[in-house]
Amino acid sequence: MSRPFILGLTGSIGMGKSTVAAMFTAQGVPVFDADAEVRAMQGPDGELIAPIEQAFPGSTTAETGVLREALGAQVFGDAARLARLEAIVHPAVARKRAAFLADHADAAMVVFDIPLLFEKGSAAGMDRTIVVSAPAEVQRARVLARPGMTVEKFAAILALQVPDAEKRALADHVIDTGQPLDRTRADVAALIRKIAAEARGAAL
Repeated sequence: MSRPFILGLTGSIGMGKSTVAAMFTAQGVPVFDADAEVRAMQGPDGELIAPIEQAFPGSTTAETGVLREALGAQVFGDAARLARLEAIVHPAVARKRAAFLADHADAAMVVFDIPLLFEKGSAAGMDRTIVVSAPAEVQRARVLARPGMTVEKFAAILALQVPDAEKRALADHVIDTGQPLDRTRADVAALIRKIAAEARGAAL
């Protein structure tokens, strides 16, 4: 049974992954956004509210769903608690991803937008991996401009991620977001054409 060619898209914080994912969508490539699915499942009436509240009392409300700051305060810097949270969230995301793939079974290719693609071993399930990257000073400026972000929090997040240089070495393709948006958009379109041609050739 045939299935779409699966592209795993990732990138460290502040590298522009969401921007590049939107470029794939604009080119007609279905994109599964793991973060968006998690937000929905953790929102009001979300399927993860009950198990998260049971594991982390006081971290949710019926009106808003998960209280991100309250939950973050319980798991941040605590590896065991973080692992417990991931054991709740990751299987649910995997089910959503499988459903997405079934819904787009006739597509030539799809993108799985997965922040921790390499960190969690998900790259093995991809046909190709794509890393979104920008110079370190650009990344730093983008992240520190976010509301509530601090130098310490940025450093802690980076410590949990595979370094950008290693991600680029592991990836099949690298998309540069340190250049003007039009050039990045053109690079994405060119990559789609290249992969589509290769996928068609492999199917012959």
